[in-house]
Amino acid sequence: MSAPAPSPLAIVDAEPLPRQDEVLTDAALAFVAELHRQFTPRRDELLARRGERRAEIARTSTLDFLPETAAIRADDSWKVAPAPAALNDRRVEITGPTDRKMTINALNSGAKVWLADFEDASAPTWENVVLGQLNLIDAYTRSIDFTDPKSGKSYALRPADELATVVTRPRGWHLNERHLQLDGTPVPGALVDFGLYFFHNAQRLTDLGNGPYFYLPKTESHLEARLWNDIFVFAQDYVGIPQGTVRATVLIETITAAYEMEEILYELRDHASGLNAGRWDYLFSIVKNFRDGGSKFVLPDRNAVTMTAPFMRAYTELLVRTCHRRGAHAIGGMAAFIPSRRDAEVNKVAFEKVKADKDREANDGFDGSWVAHPDLVPIAMASFDAVLGAKPNQKERLREDVAVAAGDLIAIDTLDARPTYDGLHNAVAVGIRYIEAWLRGMGAVAIFNLMEDAATAEISRSQIWQWINADVVFENGKHATAELAREVAAEELAAIRTEIGDEAFIAGKWQQAHDLLLQVSLDQDYADFLTLPAYEQLG
Repeated sequence: MSAPAPSPLAIVDAEPLPRQDEVLTDAALAFVAELHRQFTPRRDELLARRGERRAEIARTSTLDFLPETAAIRADDSWKVAPAPAALNDRRVEITGPTDRKMTINALNSGAKVWLADFEDASAPTWENVVLGQLNLIDAYTRSIDFTDPKSGKSYALRPADELATVVTRPRGWHLNERHLQLDGTPVPGALVDFGLYFFHNAQRLTDLGNGPYFYLPKTESHLEARLWNDIFVFAQDYVGIPQGTVRATVLIETITAAYEMEEILYELRDHASGLNAGRWDYLFSIVKNFRDGGSKFVLPDRNAVTMTAPFMRAYTELLVRTCHRRGAHAIGGMAAFIPSRRDAEVNKVAFEKVKADKDREANDGFDGSWVAHPDLVPIAMASFDAVLGAKPNQKERLREDVAVAAGDLIAIDTLDARPTYDGLHNAVAVGIRYIEAWLRGMGAVAIFNLMEDAATAEISRSQIWQWINADVVFENGKHATAELAREVAAEELAAIRTEIGDEAFIAGKWQQAHDLLLQVSLDQDYADFLTLPAYEQLG
């Protein structure tokens, strides 16, 4: 008797979408199901390990480089695989979700790379998950166009040699995709996003002279990088493309990963392309992991934590040194400013700050950096052009002058700044506004002239939580308490209602966003990720 056929993936509680059959083919779903069978058990073990490590940090209030992997760090002989031609010059990368208009604009932006985002810049509605994949397929087959229903403006792709190289970012390991299940168990969102994209596009991209390239978010250890490497090996064999075709850039956006940069590159060495310094999630991770550590771990207002803060400088300089020692690209952080169409003076001041930030990164040895808006591409490009000239990168700058001790990465109290009452107001204002948009399916949101994503909301709610639990006293004498947070949130909600009017307020999800922000900011049981309870409320 022959073995029964493997259980097919079930699409659960999802309204049919136009052209979804082009993405959710039987063959593609069979591939995702096989990824789920092979790798979800290890994903589950690694998530449990995160919890154990967090408990250890709570007990010790410290972190160190791993003694068990010292030999890897000491071995000068190993390097990551050479960069493919399409990823050798990454001096400016633009980030954004995979909606149809953004897909065209990002590819046309003049940036070298587009981070096509299924993660923090995308609320994981079923529509965003599936149609985002469809938009990328259409882009690669040059069958994509878009006409704005409001303005009537049409968008189309430029010639192929003018388009950005796509690097796709799947969801983090902690998120499941509830609409795709196998025997009643949801498939991890990371495997859905990676699997559908890889299955449909790996061979097509290889034929175009590119390849399936990925950004890996929220990695917390080299063992998580090892899991990804094993997935890449399996996937390349499954579709019959050569090993090493996949390239992955890992975001070092958790404090634990900062202590394992070399090991992460080592685990992915046949598929590694570089590391990236992701600022807001990194700060969120510090608060999350050291929330029991007392006053010396209390962060000031998020806007006071610049990349020149000593502990942030230690992190970025170690990243550049690590990458270049191993032949990998070092990619800098986000310039999130959104140019104003009405206020030239705001633009002038902001552009100067963006230029200073990108000049610093280029001079520190980074090979490229991120922007959130096409208007910032020329500014960032000029900063890197001035340092790189005709060279594609500066990996030859080994930064052997950099020496970072374990304590330098968590020396939060070296920063001469304190939480302020205005900082509390800003955290509440941004948190409510972002969560409201996210609940409506928008993951990248312009707020106060900045492009915000889920990392912004995470640092906002984490700082509220931390300040309350550390009994911070603001400069006006007010104590950070749950009552004060509720008072500020009520004021903010009323101000939003006045600003947008009753009709728009009622039509939105403002009260729901307000309640969710307070829930994750005030609950004594700190939620690992805001997006977990938020996903339960997402339509």
